[in-house]
Amino acid sequence: MTTTKNLNLLLSGIIVIIAGVVYGGHPAYVMPELLGFEVVDLELKNMLRAVMGIYMGVGLFWILGSFKANLWYAATLCNMLFMGGISFGRIVSTAVDGVSPLFTPALFLELLFFGWGLYNLKKYKEVG
Repeated sequence: MTTTKNLNLLLSGIIVIIAGVVYGGHPAYVMPELLGFEVVDLELKNMLRAVMGIYMGVGLFWILGSFKANLWYAATLCNMLFMGGISFGRIVSTAVDGVSPLFTPALFLELLFFGWGLYNLKKYKEVG
């Protein structure tokens, strides 16, 4: 494993898997405690668990990309697009809805991972 080239994928993969488990592991308990809303509808539980699955899938891909040179470029590109997209959504929400004390730190981390991925893609042009 190569230092910072792979550390971006490894760290963001672990963080996103944990976030997915928080969102979907037990939404009827976690969401009222964390975000202050009840999750009683089957469809909302299904959606939150689907988000968990997406987060776990991409997080695992990023972790694999941190160890397998042939997956590194695709995993880094995926990571950068994910982090850039989620940052964009949070920026729109901040502009339209106001500042979220809970998710503003997440926005800064997502922007950090986005920039780190962009830097890595420019620095390590080759796969592996």
